Amino acid sequence: MRNLRNIGQSTFVPDPSSATPITASCWDVARDEPIVAYGPTADEARIELVRVSLNPRVIASWDAPNVKEDGDADAILSLHHFSDSLTSCVIMAGGDIVTVREDDDDGVEARVEIVGTLSPSIVAARWSPDEELLVIATGDAKVIFMSRSFDVITETVLTEDDLKMSKHVSVGWGKKETQFQGKGAKAKALRDPTIPEKVDEGRPSPCDDGRCTISWRGDGAYVAVNLLQEGVRRVIRVYNRDGELDSVTEPVDGLEGSLSWRPSGNLMAGIQRLSDRVDVVFFERNGLRHGQFTLRVPESAPDAASTLALEWNSDSTVLAVMFKDRIQLWTTGNYHWYLKQEILCGPSPTEPSQSQLPLFSWHAEKPLRFSASTPEKVLLNEYIFTVAKGPAGPTNDHGAVAVIDGRTIKFTPFRTANIPPPYAFSELEIPSPAIDVAFSHDGSSMAVLHQVGVSFFALESKGPRLLPPRLVETSLFGLEEFQLYEEVLLQIAFSGPTEVQVLQRAGELGLLSYDFSQENKQWTRTVNSDTIATISSSDDGLTAGIVAQDRFGKLTCFSSHGATPLQKFPAFLPWSSFVTYNEELLAFGLSRNGHLYANSRQLVKNCTSFVVTNSHLIFTTSNHLVKFVHLASVDELDVPADDPENDERCRSIERGGRLVTAMPTRMSIVLQMPRGNLETIFPRAMVLAGIRHLVEQKDYGSAFATCRTQRVDMNILYDHRPEQFLANVDLFLDQIKDAANIDLFLSTLKDEDVSQTMYRDTKSAPSQQLPGGSPENQASGARPGKINTICDAVLQKLRTKKNANLQNIITANVCKNPPALDDGLLVVAELMQEDESLAERAVEHICFLADVNTLYDHALGLYNLDLTLLVAQQSQRDPREYLPFIQELHKMSVLRRQFTIDDKLAKREKALDHLRAIGDFDEASSYCVKHKLYQHALKIYRLETEHHRTLTDLYASHLRSVSQFREAGLAYESLGNFASATDCYLKAGASSWQECLYVAQQQLQSGSINADQFGEIASDLADALREAKEYASAATIHADYLNSIESAISCLCKGYLFADALRLVTRHARPDLLEKGVDAGLTDAFSSSTEFLADCKAQLKAQVPRIMELRKKAKEDPLAFYEGENPFGNRFGNGADIPDDISVAASSNMMSVGASLFTRYTGKGGSVGTVASNVSRATSKNRKREEKKRARGRKGTVYEEEYLVNSVRRLVERVESTKGEVERLVFGLVRRGMAERARAIEELMGEVVEGCRTAVGVVWEQDKQQQVEGEQGREDGEGYRATGGDGVLQESLEAMGAKTAPPVVGGFARLALLGGR
Repeated sequence: MRNLRNIGQSTFVPDPSSATPITASCWDVARDEPIVAYGPTADEARIELVRVSLNPRVIASWDAPNVKEDGDADAILSLHHFSDSLTSCVIMAGGDIVTVREDDDDGVEARVEIVGTLSPSIVAARWSPDEELLVIATGDAKVIFMSRSFDVITETVLTEDDLKMSKHVSVGWGKKETQFQGKGAKAKALRDPTIPEKVDEGRPSPCDDGRCTISWRGDGAYVAVNLLQEGVRRVIRVYNRDGELDSVTEPVDGLEGSLSWRPSGNLMAGIQRLSDRVDVVFFERNGLRHGQFTLRVPESAPDAASTLALEWNSDSTVLAVMFKDRIQLWTTGNYHWYLKQEILCGPSPTEPSQSQLPLFSWHAEKPLRFSASTPEKVLLNEYIFTVAKGPAGPTNDHGAVAVIDGRTIKFTPFRTANIPPPYAFSELEIPSPAIDVAFSHDGSSMAVLHQVGVSFFALESKGPRLLPPRLVETSLFGLEEFQLYEEVLLQIAFSGPTEVQVLQRAGELGLLSYDFSQENKQWTRTVNSDTIATISSSDDGLTAGIVAQDRFGKLTCFSSHGATPLQKFPAFLPWSSFVTYNEELLAFGLSRNGHLYANSRQLVKNCTSFVVTNSHLIFTTSNHLVKFVHLASVDELDVPADDPENDERCRSIERGGRLVTAMPTRMSIVLQMPRGNLETIFPRAMVLAGIRHLVEQKDYGSAFATCRTQRVDMNILYDHRPEQFLANVDLFLDQIKDAANIDLFLSTLKDEDVSQTMYRDTKSAPSQQLPGGSPENQASGARPGKINTICDAVLQKLRTKKNANLQNIITANVCKNPPALDDGLLVVAELMQEDESLAERAVEHICFLADVNTLYDHALGLYNLDLTLLVAQQSQRDPREYLPFIQELHKMSVLRRQFTIDDKLAKREKALDHLRAIGDFDEASSYCVKHKLYQHALKIYRLETEHHRTLTDLYASHLRSVSQFREAGLAYESLGNFASATDCYLKAGASSWQECLYVAQQQLQSGSINADQFGEIASDLADALREAKEYASAATIHADYLNSIESAISCLCKGYLFADALRLVTRHARPDLLEKGVDAGLTDAFSSSTEFLADCKAQLKAQVPRIMELRKKAKEDPLAFYEGENPFGNRFGNGADIPDDISVAASSNMMSVGASLFTRYTGKGGSVGTVASNVSRATSKNRKREEKKRARGRKGTVYEEEYLVNSVRRLVERVESTKGEVERLVFGLVRRGMAERARAIEELMGEVVEGCRTAVGVVWEQDKQQQVEGEQGREDGEGYRATGGDGVLQESLEAMGAKTAPPVVGGFARLALLGGR
């Protein structure tokens, strides 16, 4: 689908005073300049090498005295330039091999040297692509292989014996006989396809000039020599790089001397002249024929094809065919050959001076750049492959594409008909070979530039379909025949709806303007500029005139108002497109090396093709992806990453696919594969953009059809514009119409905002908080209540015409979340009273949507037995099962029937309500006990005192049986059953001691129990409180109920409540208890506190340095610390003994919680151990073992640090919790005259608190750094989860790296009386 478009043309004309013609040419690839040779001729034997550039320079000149054997003047057969050594090699027909070596200094004359002479003559020569081998064919039928230093490698004689290798068997490739023609074809003509109808004998062509041609394969492994074997036939011999004959071609009648081997290596091209046509024939390396195509000989110059030559370009995409006066460029696709360009290089073939072919040479590094030399001038041309396509903006995006094929334009509008090439929707004939094609920005017209004029076609549509183009006018330039060879037409572009501009070189570059709508039509030259490289019109038509790009990337708009400078690309970009966005010109350009630019900003570096629509920049990449960029200002263009699985703007395509056109209206793009076949795809980005646009236009019918066709979740119809949808539900229903489609929409609803999850709009800014949604729902895309909101809105509109939308009403009820099955069944029940046939259809539909057994239960729950029977008939139930049950229900009273139904459906509370309505309390209480419905029973009988008390007693017994003693005691207490209440409160434990004493005293006062029994109850409660460490409450019971002051003081001292103990002593006038009670308690508390604080101090001294030691070792040698001893020893010194390619675990953090506070680190020494490197943690058994190791935190394991850090945390928290006890102890000691003890415990407490503060500062300060490292490690390794024992280690490291606040160490207020501050 691609055409060749000229992007660079120049002509070099030698000094008119020089009469010597140009006889050879080649390229200097390094300097990108052609080199031409003048002479020798019969009159002038001098040869001159000239470098063609802006300032042509003579490289060297010398005389060529040799004269060929036939007496003619010598001739140049091969001119080749070695850019690496600045050396040109000239091979003469007389046998001389001349080298011309230039100097780096341009002012120094080149050195000319004849390195050797071959006799008798040379008929052909060709250097290999790698410039290391030279193959020469001599006049005595020899082929000589030489090195670059001109040493002979091998020499082969071309004899008739070589032809014996040509014993090929053709299998009829591409022949009619081998193609499938239906079942009857075999019976009509049974013949062997390997036996051709006509066997070629290799008869020579009448126009054969007897020349020899040499051509190398692209990789330089093989070389082909086309030589006329005298008296036999013309044959192509294939040699390998060592000069060994590999194959010869089969006999072909009319084969001529032209030969060119396709660089890709699969085909060799030659010329076959037949009586009625001239074909380009192809051979495989083994010499067999492999297809052909017929050349199009110009009718105006039939003699131009008397001599032909072929040459492939460097990337095997274009085959150049040289005629006497013109060059044809051919390409292939889908096994069809297209004539893309015909370049006239004159003079006219009718002139007698034209007797030789143009000297043609492709550029080795720029595949579509070539030079063509005639005796009078040198033409330099450069082309690009581009697609001539129509506009891609709605509503003119017909996908119109025009393909040039000589005098035929293959026109295809892909929106109308997706016709694969080489076929087309319409084939348009034009007067002469086409050069360029342009479309107007509104897609209403097409202009074809050809050699003699411009043909203007009108593009008319009928509805959404485009009709075949209608020829409106053909405007001829009126050039004479000789002017066609001098004035070169290059490009065409629309500057208005009917006005075109043509880029022409007539001495200098200029623009010709023509308006097809004017009455006095004529071509006018408007602009002269030698710097214009390409012209094009804007894609959206908002830029008046045409946009021209010069060779330096500068963009200029030429219109009737003059020239207006626009943007500037960083360099000349052959492919460009222009649109206007928010009154800003966006110029997109693509360079030859795949760099895609927007104005001067580089977007990507691996682009292969691009198309611009009204909303997207679409481009393909060398990674075989097609990407979409939402149009925005240049700085805001967001290029998606290579993530086709998660980003709608990126999609994988077939390898080598390139964009042909885009059709936003159809939401599709057309891609062409390397072989030429087309693929039309519907990228998710375009589909979603189209659906969103349709929803915004309230075209719900088209949006629904697109969702259904492209398998898009239909929730987007609501989620994209929720308020609009709810306000236009009736419009939505009218556009969808079909009840089945409405059901399909309702059944796909889900409580999720797909516009925030799978179909997030990549163009819009981050979405705002959903109405009524929480941040958690916003993050997950959840939209609670969405289904019910839509279903209710649909039901509201459908209820006005129930019969017409019966199916949809039922579906809307069933699709709610949870399904409103009762509402749906009620609709069926109403229909049963109106129309039984409709009711049957309705019940069939609802049974299709929901489980029939569930529907049976819901119908039964509506107490509608007829409806239940109708639903049951749709199920697989056995009538013997449900008919007796329904018959039995018919016999019952209404309340008893409702109770039976609810009991069967396990609706226990409703069944209990029916029993209460029946009035049978005994049955109701039994039912309550059976199904544990005590709370509901108490609720419904709360106004009936006696029944309520009975139910309360039953509930209390139930609570007592399930060990809920506190609630049971309360129930018994409310009934006045103090004995049972006391028993329950007593079993409830210390938490209910006050309630228990209350009800026990009630029994004591009523005489139910005696004082001894009451004392036992109080004593049991006091013991329970003491075990629960509720010392104050236990002291209260001892003092107030048991009259045991000694026990009360003991409890208070145990709880460090010395002030209350002293108060109790004085209140009861028991001074004897000061020494044996209070003082003894103070002494015990002092001893235990001193021991505790000393253990804490020792633990801090042991664990904090150990933590620092472990972290230091882990930092110095992490490999040995985590996985065993370093196997590399200290060969590289500290810090450099671990190779770079070994992964090392993240820094230090480990270990867990598990042992008691005082079980570790009692002064034991030891070194850090390691986990053996050969320990496997891959099984669950090893994981359990590893978890035990982590819990123990044994010294020397990788979990030790984690255990120690958590141990220090627990110690600090424990010290913080004992501060109040120590403060009360110090105060009590001072009050009892024990100041020294108070000072000692206060000092020890201060040291421990300070030690804790220091430990927190050291341990958790480094822990912050490790948390940062751990977070970085988790980001780097996110997604990987180890298993087995390794998983335990990973969890340990993550736990140490997690953000945890350090424990808080508060101040310790010392007593001022003791000198504290």
